[in-house]
Amino acid sequence: MRAIQVYKFGGASVSNADAVRNVSNIIQRFKGEDALIVVVSAMGKTTNALERIVTYAFERKDVCDELNKLRLFHSQIIDELFPSPTTVYQEMDDVIQEISMRLNHLHNESYNYVYDQIVCQGEILSTRIVNAYLQLSGIRTVFKDARGLIRTDTTYREAKVDWDMTGYLISRELQPLLNEAQPPVIITQGFIGKSTEGQSTTLGREGSDYSAAILAHSTDAACVTIWKDVPGVLNADPKFFTDAQLLPHLSYQDAIELSYYGATVIHPKTMKPLQNKNIPLRVKSFVQPDAAGTLVDSKEPLAVIPSFIFKIEQLLISISPKDFSFIVEENLSEIFSLLASYRIKVNLMQHSALSFQVCVDADESKTTPLLEALGKNFITEHRTGLELITVRHYNQATVERLMKGKELLVEQKNSHTVRLVVSP
Repeated sequence: MRAIQVYKFGGASVSNADAVRNVSNIIQRFKGEDALIVVVSAMGKTTNALERIVTYAFERKDVCDELNKLRLFHSQIIDELFPSPTTVYQEMDDVIQEISMRLNHLHNESYNYVYDQIVCQGEILSTRIVNAYLQLSGIRTVFKDARGLIRTDTTYREAKVDWDMTGYLISRELQPLLNEAQPPVIITQGFIGKSTEGQSTTLGREGSDYSAAILAHSTDAACVTIWKDVPGVLNADPKFFTDAQLLPHLSYQDAIELSYYGATVIHPKTMKPLQNKNIPLRVKSFVQPDAAGTLVDSKEPLAVIPSFIFKIEQLLISISPKDFSFIVEENLSEIFSLLASYRIKVNLMQHSALSFQVCVDADESKTTPLLEALGKNFITEHRTGLELITVRHYNQATVERLMKGKELLVEQKNSHTVRLVVSP
């Protein structure tokens, strides 16, 4: 039985015609004899454009200009890729027509529901174009809509996967193709699925990595490769550290910790499905595809390099009972219920007898109503403009260097990781 590989190409890797040609070259060079599933994101900044279109629609603004820009962006890529008339133009127009029809018939639907029905179309557009170009390049492909493979609940914009049904659908739809003597390259989308009620859903921003992990887990793939515009996983964001180092090898545990704390190269949900089946992950550069990149597997790395994660624009909220009593389970239950209802992710929390502190992203559209709701039963104080610094495999000298000129508000340490909420 042939080994199965899963490749994931993000928005930057298909952002223009040359990038799509590069994807074709990578597949032809590195596929080998293995069966291959290719997961593709929306092109360039298409997801941002579609989000803007949804927002405009709910604000009753004209979206015609934005739709025209969307069509122009994709049609220019098609023009460069295909030397003669192609059915891809009609496929693109069908997608944009569907977006337009949905926006013209809003019937008291929620923002999150409409968001998923519209924003998922970015992945459909990109995969239609990539699939057609690969076929033009002589690669035998089969197009599969991920909404027929990944089944979810109806938590729009952050859908939860029904693993049993998803496993059944992937086995039914993909396994016969993967078992062929000369299997085709399967082209599908990241980020999207379908609810049990038959509506499009999304798995959360940057969820295409997660899609690749779901497909790998459900097909017992030999490896997942995420193709990025960086050399691999770095120990720090180059925006903050000019001497950021490549991490050539990570354990699953380190990768899970780094993604949970906010490292942007790997999506937080990606690692666990791979770890559960001991499927290695490679993060490689589509700019330098021959470079080794980063390998993530079950083995511990031979050398430990400190890793730094900076989250800026943080809000620290301190919460105390109005009757000056202790923070107890009943209080925590109410606080977490409010955090969940406003869909706020806690980046750090700290509990003392008299207060509870949470550090969250400073998104006023979510935090303002949260603070108002908390104020009904609690005394709250908050500080904005903060940074959350996480150092994995730290030493004290490193911490002292990071703290120069900063006010420390919260510190958490264990044997491997230190986390600091600071005022810059």
